[in-house]
Amino acid sequence: MSLSNGDRERYARQLVIPEIGEEGQEKLAAASVLVVGAGGLGSPVLLYLAAAGVGRLGIVDDDVVELSNLQRQLIHSTADLGRPKVDSAFDKLRALNPDVALERHQTRFTAATAEELLADYDVIVTAVDDLPSRFLLNDACVLLRKTLVEGAILRFTGLAMTIRGGETACYRCVFPEAPAPEAVVSAAEAGVFGPVAGIIGCIQASEVIKVVTGAGRPLYDRLLNVDAAAMTCAEIELSRESACPVCGSAPSITSIAEAGRRTGS
Repeated sequence: MSLSNGDRERYARQLVIPEIGEEGQEKLAAASVLVVGAGGLGSPVLLYLAAAGVGRLGIVDDDVVELSNLQRQLIHSTADLGRPKVDSAFDKLRALNPDVALERHQTRFTAATAEELLADYDVIVTAVDDLPSRFLLNDACVLLRKTLVEGAILRFTGLAMTIRGGETACYRCVFPEAPAPEAVVSAAEAGVFGPVAGIIGCIQASEVIKVVTGAGRPLYDRLLNVDAAAMTCAEIELSRESACPVCGSAPSITSIAEAGRRTGS
């Protein structure tokens, strides 16, 4: 896939980076990425991936834009209130880069929809705000051998890691089981410091670009913890756990249906 003169002008600042160059830009143009969630994390991920020239972007979200979203979900605006998030995001991304093929999936990510949604995409991005979907995404990507870029935020804190399904440490290697629902504090209850969504979402977009182009060192077998209150970052080295219920030596989760039962998704 050769670059046009328009491509060379649009991506000029990216093309001069030696680790990306024309070859990397062509890889981006040929890549397909599914972003599950068009909210706080999904906003910067989608905007930066479209700006970078990812060839095909899928957007999964079944929600509509609410006023309380706008403090951190910057892909939406006041004029979008009440609209499906996939439609609002589609319009902003189309205006930003009309060369990107955009696909809207106005549905919830569940065990019933997981395999069909993931099948045709190279890289998957977790941009959800609930634990059942987070665990299900991890399990499905491990089982389908997909690359998953994970991100999570709460209050001033954010986490990020990248998972090569079946090859590197997965989310369940760190958190084997979801906590009981009554033990979980939601973002609505605890709050989210808006810029944290931008920080982690930008890290996730960076991870996708690195995975696709081969530039840099993705967060494989590493968990990055960002504390925006103290403005510190901590990196935790990870390894695959033999007791992991989905990627371990004797997994108890061997199908997406079973993953759905374990997560209630």
